[in-house]
Amino acid sequence: MKKILTLSLLCFLLTACESYSQKTILGPSDFEKELSQNDVQLLDVRTAGEFQSGHLKNAMQANWNNKAEFKDRTSHLDIKKPVLVYCAAGSRSSAAGDWLMQQGFKVKELKGGIISWKQSNKPVAQSSNEKPITAIEYKVLTNLAPVVLIDFGAEWCPPCKKMEPVIEQLKKDLGDKYTLVKVDAGVQTELMKQVNVENIPTFIIYKNGSESWRKTGIVDINELKQNIR
Repeated sequence: MKKILTLSLLCFLLTACESYSQKTILGPSDFEKELSQNDVQLLDVRTAGEFQSGHLKNAMQANWNNKAEFKDRTSHLDIKKPVLVYCAAGSRSSAAGDWLMQQGFKVKELKGGIISWKQSNKPVAQSSNEKPITAIEYKVLTNLAPVVLIDFGAEWCPPCKKMEPVIEQLKKDLGDKYTLVKVDAGVQTELMKQVNVENIPTFIIYKNGSESWRKTGIVDINELKQNIR
């Protein structure tokens, strides 16, 4: 009897662990319902180029095939909130979802990726129609005021979103001391090459038209203030 009870308990524990470790895989309609919930994080694990061709509204982007980028960007996600993940057809999102679960995230995956989403006539957001900024135009932007803060970022970039409240607070505290210029990194890729910006977010301060400071990644508000003053 004792052996039977032990085996039964072991089977129960194994079944419980297996159920806990499984991802939730949803079809387009159920995935769309999940998107309407509060406090969910939507993650597109395709390349930046694929993302620009069309994506789900409010999605953040982290390329699963670029492991360094993926780990860096997802490190800024909130582990307390579910992550809804998708790719083109489902292969990359499945692998990415497994990895995210290993990190402790609750993951829900779109079955069939954005292809199945489109086939179900679900809405797809297009990238901005903003025109590329030329070198001459960028020079003008850096001379808009004695102190100019250039913010290279994108709404789909997790660390960029994490910096948004910092930049908002900075504007409240020192708004009269500098001019803020936001540059859409998803559009201005050629400009980024010209000014040697490789990753986002990147912040550059210009004083009287000359670069005085730059930093990539999460920046403390006090460091920003110190370099603006």
